[in-house]
Amino acid sequence: MKFISAVSALLLAAVASAQSPQFTNCATGATDMTVSSLVLNPYPLCVGKEVCATVTGSLSAPVTQGAKLNIVGKYLNRIVYTDAHDLCTVLAANGTPCPVATSVTSVKACILVKSTAPTGIPVVLQVSATNGNGHVLFCQQATVTAQNCP
Repeated sequence: MKFISAVSALLLAAVASAQSPQFTNCATGATDMTVSSLVLNPYPLCVGKEVCATVTGSLSAPVTQGAKLNIVGKYLNRIVYTDAHDLCTVLAANGTPCPVATSVTSVKACILVKSTAPTGIPVVLQVSATNGNGHVLFCQQATVTAQNCP
């Protein structure tokens, strides 16, 4: 019984300390932001709870009013999750109101993981943003997992 308890504790510790997945560029053309890192916290994602993304990189144009954030999750190449936000509203809630100057190199955005998020399966998550001027800000994707958390 002690062995099972010890193994369970180790598994819980491993899950609790899981690192954010490695995001890669999915933009097909020029972007207004070059992303050097995108880190999710907490990870794995918790359904019904907030997840924060810290994005680090360089802007070639300010982020302006009207910017949009889009999230699409796919499993076996089928869309299983979608979400959309006004990027300026999300950024302002975390202390960075629009316009975001080109001198800013890191921003944090927190959103709720919707109850419709599938759990326990690897989902290819694409996070993209369009600037207020209509240009693509960035597109990043990674395989992520969501779970039901206490």
